[in-house]
Amino acid sequence: MTSMRAERSPGHRAAIRAAAGDKPKKKTDIKKVMPEIWRLIRPRRGLLLFGLVLMAVNRVCGLVLPGSTKYLIDSVLRPHHPERLIPLVGVVFVATAIQAVTSFSLTQLLSKAAQRMIAELRKQVQQHIGLLPVSFYDSNRTGTLVSRIMTDVEGVRNLIGTGLVEFLGGIMTAIIAFGILMHTSKKITLIVFAVLAVFVLILRQAFKTIRPIFRERGKINAEVTGRLTESLGGVRVVKGYHAEEREASVFAAGVQRLLDNVISSLTATSAMSFAAMTILGIVGGLVMLLGGRAVLSHQMTLGDYFMFNMFLAFMIAPVFQVVNIGTQLTEAVAGLDRTLEILSEMDEFNDPKRTVTLGEIRGNVAFNDVRFAYQTDKPVLHGVSFEARPGTMTALVGSSGSGKSTIISLVCGFHSPDSGQVLVDGVDLSTVRLDSYRSQLGVVLQESFLFDGTIRENVVFSYPDATKEQFLDACRIARVDEFAERFPEGYDTIVGERGVKLSGGQRQRLSIARAILADPRILILDEATSSLDSESEQMIQHGLGYLMQGRTTFVIAHRLSTIRRADQILVVESGEIVERGTHESLFALGGRYYDLYTRQHGLETNLFLAPGEGDVVEEAT
Repeated sequence: MTSMRAERSPGHRAAIRAAAGDKPKKKTDIKKVMPEIWRLIRPRRGLLLFGLVLMAVNRVCGLVLPGSTKYLIDSVLRPHHPERLIPLVGVVFVATAIQAVTSFSLTQLLSKAAQRMIAELRKQVQQHIGLLPVSFYDSNRTGTLVSRIMTDVEGVRNLIGTGLVEFLGGIMTAIIAFGILMHTSKKITLIVFAVLAVFVLILRQAFKTIRPIFRERGKINAEVTGRLTESLGGVRVVKGYHAEEREASVFAAGVQRLLDNVISSLTATSAMSFAAMTILGIVGGLVMLLGGRAVLSHQMTLGDYFMFNMFLAFMIAPVFQVVNIGTQLTEAVAGLDRTLEILSEMDEFNDPKRTVTLGEIRGNVAFNDVRFAYQTDKPVLHGVSFEARPGTMTALVGSSGSGKSTIISLVCGFHSPDSGQVLVDGVDLSTVRLDSYRSQLGVVLQESFLFDGTIRENVVFSYPDATKEQFLDACRIARVDEFAERFPEGYDTIVGERGVKLSGGQRQRLSIARAILADPRILILDEATSSLDSESEQMIQHGLGYLMQGRTTFVIAHRLSTIRRADQILVVESGEIVERGTHESLFALGGRYYDLYTRQHGLETNLFLAPGEGDVVEEAT
């Protein structure tokens, strides 16, 4: 398949990946992400505020049980007042019931809101990626982009969902518990708080270490997903070369990288959990020692001691919550940072230089001394100039890598020239809004891409609002009706992924019908018939002939016999137009085109001869 980026140097994409791989692990910039977090929270601030109110009620009710222990021991059990027991149990039961109801409400409100937000973000990221220039796709794997759309936004639910509210609720519980503990025993509380403060400092440093690991995990996951997508998409090539084991080893290496990253993060989180458990043991021992002495010296009642221990648990619990929820929030922020990285890419429709909106064009295309390079030190085009007038066919011929597809990429507006101008009806294409231009552009490639849908869906893709008559006319002209109507489901037949259920000729006729329905003013035929057998080619030539009538047509051709009727033929070599003219004039010139044509004609003439059969043998004298 001749792609729009065929002229890139072979090392271009690899160089980009290598450069990306050489970069050090990038730390998530919290300051950069915070405005985006606020942008997500702002439309939902009412819901979050209500969630915080529910959480406050939930946590206050949760403190009734530990708070009742002092009253139970000092006012019910020790003085032996059984009549006070039932009212106390009733208060605890009511508080617990309220806590259960508020917990259910929080999950229903915030979790559903978080899932809606994830859906919105996915749609936003997908829409933005769809508007990015072709150069972005050249340097990013398809599977990587799929991961960015589907996976990176997933963790954001912890920001809007119960994660953030539970985090804040835990802090609020810790503050209330701290106040009660200070009221019960300032000395023990301050000693315990000093120990916990040391642990908080350790946690702060730990999160600085673990955040880049989570960011790297997203990157590795995207790369592994990208390779897997490529492998599954090219399964016929993999099986054709018996490369199943090789692909399995490549995937295994990627999975191992992912595992190593996960193990690193687990090592960090388990170290944090170890520190938390150690702190818990130290705090428990200190409270037992100091509290036991206070009870024995009658500075604290037995009820105070038990209540102190229970409230201490409510103060320490958020510290453990920080380890769990904090890790989730870190992962969410890292995912949001990667999402922002995508959204910060400028889409090609918002280029401030592109302000001109085209009406209906005539299709006059001119190149004026155009120079272009994908990489600054490797120029591809050198001063290309030509004009293609409306209703004419311009054919581009030349060896592979000469610059033909790059010229077509510039015609399509996929790239802009480094110098010189590409003019459409006298307007510089680099100043034109691409949506107003590409709606008048039609492309038929050597291997047409078909979606895994019906024949009808693939044809009307170029013009979704087409009437039934317009759709049927396009199918008739492209001779799609000849095979579609033989299927039991007719035009509602599923073509399979990339049209695998159809033959090459059938797929190409679908592509031509799609282009006819679009009714473009400028038509690109990129080796539209080179991969077809003679019978299939003959069947679609009528459709191509109709399609080219009255349109500015560009044809990339390796099979030179198909372009003999072209109004002008441009011979491209090493990024320059070395010859131009009609078939007759170029053939008579006896230059590069003559060499290409005669060599190909001779090859086709002798295609079915045995080796040496067509050679001239001198007779012995």
